[in-house]
Amino acid sequence: MADEKAPSYEQAREELTEVVRRLETGGLTLEQSIELWERGEKLAAICEEWLQGARVKLAAAMARRAEPSPPGDDDTPF
Repeated sequence: MADEKAPSYEQAREELTEVVRRLETGGLTLEQSIELWERGEKLAAICEEWLQGARVKLAAAMARRAEPSPPGDDDTPF
């Protein structure tokens, strides 16, 4: 599974939703429940990584926007 490409945030979130639904429905063996729980933990970690990356990008973009522009560098054509 280490060779496996990491899913996108949306894919991981969708699969995590399905894992939670299956766990809540019940009717699984203890072994199946544990396997699903472990998969859910991995998916939650993947989602958290994506969200943390988005936070970093957003913070960087906001910091760049907050920096004063040098004179004459205001992107106006005239």
